[in-house]
Amino acid sequence: MIEKNMSIADIVKRYPETQKVFEHYGLGCAGCRAALFENIEQGALIQGIDSEVLLDALNEVAKNIK
Repeated sequence: MIEKNMSIADIVKRYPETQKVFEHYGLGCAGCRAALFENIEQGALIQGIDSEVLLDALNEVAKNIK
């Protein structure tokens, strides 16, 4: 399960399919150096989106990965 305090880079590394979710919500830099230090909540705040909505979308993708 993905939590909002997890770093964006860790999530993309563990669940590469989530990259498209980050891009959809305006976080196209999910693979850049800033992603090493930003967590979901911080990234959502910067983009002005609801972190819970982003988190739900990420977890939906992650739970479907086999």
